[in-house]
Amino acid sequence: MASITLKGAPIHTSGDLPRVGTKAPAFTLVDGKLNDVRLDSFKGKKKIISIVPSLDTPVCALSTKRFDEYAQKDPGTVVLIVSADLPFAQGRFCESAKTTHVVSLSMMRNRHFATDYGVLIQDGPLAGITARAVVVLDADDRVLYGELVPEIGQEPNYQAAIAALQ
Repeated sequence: MASITLKGAPIHTSGDLPRVGTKAPAFTLVDGKLNDVRLDSFKGKKKIISIVPSLDTPVCALSTKRFDEYAQKDPGTVVLIVSADLPFAQGRFCESAKTTHVVSLSMMRNRHFATDYGVLIQDGPLAGITARAVVVLDADDRVLYGELVPEIGQEPNYQAAIAALQ
């Protein structure tokens, strides 16, 4: 269990991020067409997994746009945006924000991803959704970098995440 804050108040997650050097936990999430999408759907590609509480918040929207800008410049890396939002809401956000280079994925069918990655918030007003985090994987799904953002209202360290891919 990790501790983070929400507007300075402590809240806790279900565990810890996967450790650098380990194989990332497999997952199945839902895309905008309600298809199941698994981690191995992106086999052979480097991955940035940006985990956000909801795309309907300013910091989540900003981080998605920033990672979309990066994805546009690096076609060898796929950027996955994972949230508890329904795929329809994710699609509306991506359309209005013109984020066409990221892949939004929903946890709507289960919360296994959030528990396996240690980011499911356990208490406080956001219990049941995810903390903000970034996990970077190589083409073989080994963890290169992980950041659990300590204050949920802060942006992740984009530079460190991108540098891990080099």
